Amino acid sequence: MPRRFHDAEELLPPATALKRALAIIYDGLISIAVLLVATWAYTMVAGWITGWNQYEQMAEAGQISGDPALTFVLFLVLYLFFAYFWTRVGQTLGMQVWRVRIENLDGTSVSWTQALIRYVTAAAVLFLTLLASYYLSAATLFLSIPAMVALFYPINGLSVTDRLSHSVVVSLPKESGKKQSANR
Repeated sequence: MPRRFHDAEELLPPATALKRALAIIYDGLISIAVLLVATWAYTMVAGWITGWNQYEQMAEAGQISGDPALTFVLFLVLYLFFAYFWTRVGQTLGMQVWRVRIENLDGTSVSWTQALIRYVTAAAVLFLTLLASYYLSAATLFLSIPAMVALFYPINGLSVTDRLSHSVVVSLPKESGKKQSANR
């Protein structure tokens, strides 16, 4: 059941491109930590299942350097990380710091399907950018920067990921004076 953040009649302003970018950078750093832990857990399980001696031999021979199962697990873990926060509170940790939230136009939380659309859209553009950088090297800047800007830059308040997932990233107002007066 979707969570209601505010009344449907209350409209919050769309988040600025700067706030979105800062939240993305913050969440990117957190994502690195999540991926490190997930990789460690995967390695422990794979080593235990395969047998540590055989797993070490496979690693030394370079047989596990391009493990598609690890890639899938990392992709899934990162989706679950983002989707959990987006569907529950509408904010990841980076979004909380910069006071932005993903929500539907009626003020409710996004669904898991909407989160999947947002995630896959961003992942596809990132994948294509990395693929282009592999084949085109420095010329990639001419492709990747406009692609990333087009993906996340809000035009009329909505980015490509917002439009495809039928959601919006809003800027949250500063906390009211109630908490400030309660602290006195």
